[in-house]
Amino acid sequence: MKNSQLYKGSLTTIIMKLLEENGKMYGYEITQKVKAITAGELNITEGALYPALHKLEGEGILEVEIKKVDNRMRKYYKLTEVGTQETVNRLAELEDFIRNMQSLVNLKPNLEF
Repeated sequence: MKNSQLYKGSLTTIIMKLLEENGKMYGYEITQKVKAITAGELNITEGALYPALHKLEGEGILEVEIKKVDNRMRKYYKLTEVGTQETVNRLAELEDFIRNMQSLVNLKPNLEF
């Protein structure tokens, strides 16, 4: 994952946003969607994704649906009602964070307080 420390704190919010937009998704599908959206700049590893998915499931934010696809069992993740509301909250927090970071990064020299 490029600049993994910067993305690490936002991984669960990224997952939740994708599930909000797409309904239900399986793990590999999530990784590929992120890769496509970021033109390959962000690659989520299985080692980062699955612990995040399990944590969200444990918090009651996600539920799992297992389906048989091409003679294989596949786990689909989707938001619960609680997860849908929590997605709204976390996206608002992330937007505030981004706005504050932009303010800090774009400081003009000799700015007086």
